[in-house]
Amino acid sequence: MEQQEVEVREDSESQLIYRIERPVYDETFIRSHTPFKKPQLIAHLVLFHRCSSHKAKAALLSFLPILSWLPSYPVKQYLFSDVVSGLSTAVVQLPQGLAYALLAAVPPVYGLYSSFYPVLLYTFFGTSRHVSIGTFAVISLMIGSVAVREAPDSMFYVLPANGSNASAFVDEEARDARRVQVAVVLTSLVGIIQVLLGVLRFGFVAIYLTEPLVRGFTTAASMHVVISQLKYLLGVKTQRFGGPLSAVYVSLMAVLSGITNTNVVTFILGLVCLVFLFVIKDLNERFKKKLPVPIPGEIIVVIVSTGVSYGMSLSADYKVDVVGDIPTGLSAPAVQNFSLFPNVITDSFAVAIVGFSMDISLAKIFALKHGYAVDGNQELIALGLCNFISSFFQTFAITSSMSRSLVQESTGGKTQIAGLVASLVVLLVVVAIGFVFQPLPQTVLAAIVMVNLMGMFRQFRDIFTLWRTSKIELAIWLVAFVASVLLGLDYGLLVAIAFAILTVIYRTQSPRSAVLGHVNGTALYCDVDEYEEVTEYEGIKIFHCNSSIYFANSDLYVNALKEKVITSAVCVCFKSNIIKQVIKEYAAVDVQVVIAGCNRALLAELDALQFFTGVMSTDMMFPTVHDAVLHCQNTLFSAVFFV
Repeated sequence: MEQQEVEVREDSESQLIYRIERPVYDETFIRSHTPFKKPQLIAHLVLFHRCSSHKAKAALLSFLPILSWLPSYPVKQYLFSDVVSGLSTAVVQLPQGLAYALLAAVPPVYGLYSSFYPVLLYTFFGTSRHVSIGTFAVISLMIGSVAVREAPDSMFYVLPANGSNASAFVDEEARDARRVQVAVVLTSLVGIIQVLLGVLRFGFVAIYLTEPLVRGFTTAASMHVVISQLKYLLGVKTQRFGGPLSAVYVSLMAVLSGITNTNVVTFILGLVCLVFLFVIKDLNERFKKKLPVPIPGEIIVVIVSTGVSYGMSLSADYKVDVVGDIPTGLSAPAVQNFSLFPNVITDSFAVAIVGFSMDISLAKIFALKHGYAVDGNQELIALGLCNFISSFFQTFAITSSMSRSLVQESTGGKTQIAGLVASLVVLLVVVAIGFVFQPLPQTVLAAIVMVNLMGMFRQFRDIFTLWRTSKIELAIWLVAFVASVLLGLDYGLLVAIAFAILTVIYRTQSPRSAVLGHVNGTALYCDVDEYEEVTEYEGIKIFHCNSSIYFANSDLYVNALKEKVITSAVCVCFKSNIIKQVIKEYAAVDVQVVIAGCNRALLAELDALQFFTGVMSTDMMFPTVHDAVLHCQNTLFSAVFFV
């Protein structure tokens, strides 16, 4: 390329400036002076697929991140902090595991299993040092809705064995066993999907779940959770329902219609725990900088209420529903009921994507705060392996929890060792003292669930923020919320994603266009309607569009062009794609069209489409708007300009 004269200096006010003298470049000149490298496909393929010890080691470290950080683990600096953090997290994880099992429609002990196996596995495969893996309210509720749909109470009504006229009753043991099967099969499929997505490098799929969509969806899920816990808080006997409109018109109405049958002792106990936990949570937030560790409100109410329930025989004397049997020890691995796979395949995709979205969003927040990187694809693989392997030990799907992650991080957690310590504490409870929690009232677990969702309900503030910043994102939030509340979490998520995609189409169908003018003394061009002291050159119109042209917006694009560009112009500059037909129409009225600012990828596409044929040539393509303007001015006035 011809030599260009460049001068860089500082003026008297120490402002860095530069001056360049060069010819006006067009695409023909650039291609003749800057030859492209010839593609060497075979060489690249051989290099990519060549096996070496370095690649094998990198692959192993990527698959097992623990091998990269454990050998250099600073025991003296980190171990004490990780142990304290793990113990603090376990104190929260134990009651949440018991409580979220109710949301998943399985016996509480399965919540303990889900708080041990996946957490242990994540220590080996996960890349985040601070997220707390385990049960999570939204995911648990999604699993519970599937379990209830596939194993409703109506399937398990049996008549009394003595042949009396008593009404039929639900065989709860058989029902719970079936629901566990459904939850386990669903979890296994979720794991398979997440592993496959990770292996195929699909970690980017989370970006399609925009923040307004996720926040609207999780707020709606919180509504479902609260409604589902009302019957436990009040001690009202109702069925659990699923499907569209079930939350408002079925579950809520069932609770309200049976409110006269409220168990007063159950309600008082639940209300006291609710108020106590709310106060403790508020104190933890107010004094988090002064407290060495958060006050463990959940474990306090669990221990105290269990003791009160046992001492006062609340279950026998006052008909208060309690957790019930908690088997001691770990269950042996079991083969799953693969016949259920077709029934839950659609739900498994929803749970897999939502679970990964929750995990990666939290992982990135902590990674940014503490200065390290997380791998989205490895996180998918880690979650998938945690779910798939653990499912053979009767767990349900897991993801990271914000409340526990904040505890783990705020109490000094440095690495995944904190999660390992928390899982070992849960293991100790399962194998040694799980039976202690058998008298625990279910209303206490309901109170724990409700209080932990208070942060989710703060997301209603998004409505006011989005109203000021983006009406389209506000619409996404509202559609995600309303659809998920009314239609259920599965259909609601599908509707929300479909609507989000429609908004993308709407934005590209309505591209913003402008006529640009020159900022005097510079090579800059700005919108003449928005900026003062920009001038248009006589006979030249510079039309700018901020979106690519495709079939859905081509007519709108052409209409905007004709509206802004009058036919008396001699030269029209485009900073976007262009269409041959438009160029021919302007040529018919003696208007020359040139194109500026196209990237190399777009030019390669135009070459592939054989765009530069006939009257279309590379002489009409310019790397910058200023090059195009100087060309047009030279054509009109036979003058030489330098920039």
